[in-house]
Amino acid sequence: MSGHSKWATIKHKKEQTDHKRGQVFTKLTREIMVAAREAGGDAETNFRLRIAVQRARSESMPAENIKRAIERGAGGAGGGPAWEEVTYEGYGAGGTALIVSALTDNRNRTVAEVRAAFQRGGGNMGESGSVAWMFDTMGLITVQLNPQGDMDEAEMTAIDAGAQDVERDDEERTLDVYSDFTDLKAVTDALNAAGLNVTGSEKVMVPKTTVQLDEDKAQQNLKLVDRLEDLDDVQQVYSNLELNDAQMATLG
Repeated sequence: MSGHSKWATIKHKKEQTDHKRGQVFTKLTREIMVAAREAGGDAETNFRLRIAVQRARSESMPAENIKRAIERGAGGAGGGPAWEEVTYEGYGAGGTALIVSALTDNRNRTVAEVRAAFQRGGGNMGESGSVAWMFDTMGLITVQLNPQGDMDEAEMTAIDAGAQDVERDDEERTLDVYSDFTDLKAVTDALNAAGLNVTGSEKVMVPKTTVQLDEDKAQQNLKLVDRLEDLDDVQQVYSNLELNDAQMATLG
């Protein structure tokens, strides 16, 4: 999973340095609305809504905004657009594989914007299924330990809870816990029940293998990802790009 771990670190650093809070809130609002519309507005019984709300809180989204989004999605406050989930696939510089997850109320607009972003970023869109086979759909649960927490014990707890893999960052005192996507709720609930501080729980596309590129192509790919993530309809971008330590250092 090391390639995905580094990609997650890239996204984490980007979020710290160029956070666009208004746009982030817009994307989170859509996810909350879709989750509430799908299975109701009770976060205790609607796991997708629970993790969407958890992520919104971690991004410091105001409680009133979260409440309003739940009400709109569940049918209150006048409803809202009929967002649907769409996925696009494509290639970046050097043949890197990209998967773009979006929520849209207008497929024609979204596909045109995504295609244009690929073209302007030096990549190109592929057919459905062209790169999806290079990724596994998995669950990712993030755990934050306090300074007194035992990293080894927490890692064993995650394995006992059903984790397929655990990646730890002793400096940041975090665990990235990977599970089968179908087990995401069960593993998340088990970690919560064990008293661990779960700060995130989500579906991720994990590359089966990663690629490393020279500086120019790596930067070109990062700019393409930025371009795609700047689109209002795009929720997540997954890549099989892996940066070396020197390239990672340029993100700080």
